[in-house]
Amino acid sequence: MTTTATINPPEGPLTADAGARESLAGLGRDGLRDRLAAAGVPERHLRMRVTQLWGWLYVRGATSFDVMTDVAKDLRATLAAWYSLDRPQIVSEQVSIDGTRKWLLRLADGKDVETVYIPEEGRGTLCISSQVGCTLNCTFCHTGTQRLVRNLTAQELVGQILLARDRIGDWPGAVSEDPTGLPTGERKITNVVLMGMGEPLYNFDNVREACAIAADGEGLSISKRRITLSTSGIVPEIPRWGDEAGTMLAISLHAVRDELRDELVPINRKWPIAELLDACRAYPGLSNAKRITFEYVMLKGVNDSIADAKALVRLLAKIPAKIN
Repeated sequence: MTTTATINPPEGPLTADAGARESLAGLGRDGLRDRLAAAGVPERHLRMRVTQLWGWLYVRGATSFDVMTDVAKDLRATLAAWYSLDRPQIVSEQVSIDGTRKWLLRLADGKDVETVYIPEEGRGTLCISSQVGCTLNCTFCHTGTQRLVRNLTAQELVGQILLARDRIGDWPGAVSEDPTGLPTGERKITNVVLMGMGEPLYNFDNVREACAIAADGEGLSISKRRITLSTSGIVPEIPRWGDEAGTMLAISLHAVRDELRDELVPINRKWPIAELLDACRAYPGLSNAKRITFEYVMLKGVNDSIADAKALVRLLAKIPAKIN
């Protein structure tokens, strides 16, 4: 049986401070440019300064302006007076004996979300949240019992990646305080999945921006082939996501018959299985090299019969797919 140890989070108040300096961590290039301009950086210097900050934030994982040695000292002081590089705050951290880590994170407004890191040999997957709460009410999902509070910003989505890389020592030259179960490769977070709290396609624009920041080859450099968006089946947004974001896709399926899926995943009443699979077949770039993952939670006596398994095979015929 897997056991967990709760690690005490860093000391300090866990409160939302309306007067706190805005963090630059997690912003895209346009956001950094706007904040630098607001801090008085001349127009002619903005492009260079954005490039400098980008490298410090997303290549080196800087948590202080003081370490930015190629940025003028007076500008570092100005930035430190105006902004911070804060990540989400850790409310609790649990580390399993197999190295799996679960963080309860507090955002700047005091709302909480969960992020989970799952290590495997030679790779590691980070599962991030896209909303505080959810609207879908899937019967087997705890988040479904919570009301939707709000969408996460792109910055808060990226902030989860930065926080995880901080905690497991996934920056150049960094070392984790607790190496339990961590892969030994150069990168400890090789994959990112949008399978945490919320329905990411109901937060389309912010999730798309966050994925673009994560995939940027001059920064975090997580390939789009290693980023997977999981949806319960928001059919109209699936082809749009393929066109505009181009990540891998996962479908939270869990049943092979509409009458059962209507109960387990209530969004099925709006977009039934046939419509969902049509959208999957049309997903841009779909091929044997870019398969869709179909997620199927096996519930004893509900959807786990041999007949269900055979029906699942028939249902996904001619769709390049894998089943999780």
